[in-house]
Amino acid sequence: MSELPLSPLLQRENFQKLLESWKGKKLAVCGHLRPDGDCIGSQVAFCRFLLSKGIEAVAIKTDKIPRNIASFIGDTPYIDVEDFDPEGWDAVTVDCADAIRIGKPLREKLPETLFNVDHHISNPGYAASNLVMPHASATAEILSELFLALGHQPDAVTANALYVGIATDTGQFRFPSTSTRTFEICCHLCEFGADPAKVATELYEQESMGRMQLLQSFLATLKMSLDGTVCTGCILDGEYERTGTSNEDSEGFVDYARSIEGVRIGVFLEENKGQIKGSLRSKDPVYRVDTIAQQFDGGGHACAAGFRVESTIDQFYPKLVQILEKHLQDTPTAN
Repeated sequence: MSELPLSPLLQRENFQKLLESWKGKKLAVCGHLRPDGDCIGSQVAFCRFLLSKGIEAVAIKTDKIPRNIASFIGDTPYIDVEDFDPEGWDAVTVDCADAIRIGKPLREKLPETLFNVDHHISNPGYAASNLVMPHASATAEILSELFLALGHQPDAVTANALYVGIATDTGQFRFPSTSTRTFEICCHLCEFGADPAKVATELYEQESMGRMQLLQSFLATLKMSLDGTVCTGCILDGEYERTGTSNEDSEGFVDYARSIEGVRIGVFLEENKGQIKGSLRSKDPVYRVDTIAQQFDGGGHACAAGFRVESTIDQFYPKLVQILEKHLQDTPTAN
């Protein structure tokens, strides 16, 4: 296979000079709260890349690693935030749309960010050096392109981690952000040991009975609104305890709401002790769900975004529907 050319944006970033400036530093690779496949895959890959270049590095774990992703970490050094001594360390972030997404405990230990690599459209570029590519399908795609174009040969653990990041954030290559370049990059990753069959099995064919019961409960809450253009599903307070599950088991539930014919925006609301975590998904980037999330101090991508609010679902739902109605009216293709 031919060599992968470096994109103009990555050339301008001049990553090689950054690497040279990091020699002698200790870099803590930080990801976002409630990590997903792209976050963890990017943490693993970037940490291992830095180590291969002689730079001391470690990945920091703030929240529990989902069980279906844990097997892809390999021997990558991971430290719980509680056990992390920040003395002498600098923060680099992956897949974090804003600085606080690494969590308050870690941000207090590492208040400044040396380098930020991400693909969220809402990322303001909060680090000393930033590599933000909103059109990339995943942060793992950006890192893959960077590593491969610089001639780095990832080991099998790194290749699999990067593939996991891309596979999860593209919805198994179904989302609009998936491009010919995405597939080209994944072909290169397979040459270095990425195993699509193993990834698919671990991610999607190891479901627990508790998750199935949780899904059953979620599906029972699906509600259509705005002439069938919006579908909302909920996990009510106490459902995780009832089914013996945790919030990692609801990963991907919002896609069921989005997948219904005629739905333009799918919504997932998770209620927990007076707080709501919301996830928004659209089938077309024209609907810019990140701008909806921003109204609740959230953010994300044009087709996938999230937010948190202090409320209950009964109180919050009518307000959300009002905002969604105006948003769809203001979107030309929605009329």
